[in-house]
Amino acid sequence: MRGTVSYSEAYKRSVVEKVEQGAYSSLSEARRKNGIKGKETLVHWIRTYGREDILPKRVRVETMNEIDEVQALRKRNRELEAALADAHMDWCLQSALLDIACEKMGTTAEALKKKNPLTLADARTRRAPR
Repeated sequence: MRGTVSYSEAYKRSVVEKVEQGAYSSLSEARRKNGIKGKETLVHWIRTYGREDILPKRVRVETMNEIDEVQALRKRNRELEAALADAHMDWCLQSALLDIACEKMGTTAEALKKKNPLTLADARTRRAPR
């Protein structure tokens, strides 16, 4: 059975002070030597009681080509999302028009499709230009 460990504010401040003074080579060493189990506990203490500038920073180095590639991919993603939205709107409109036509003809869409079989190749050749 695990219990919750509570640390006094004085203890937290003393650990943070030792970290700030450089008594430990890393935060994981400070956690290990002080018996602190949580991985983010010491980071939280430092943010609360200490200087954030001693926290390890994650730096990402990118070349201009990588930055350009990311921007191009984001632009392409926006274009594809817009094209998908347009295609969905076209499908909804065509579906509604089919329903209206079938209603006026007094038939169902399924019956109309059975009477007029159309292959994908036929549809591509018969499609009206935009």
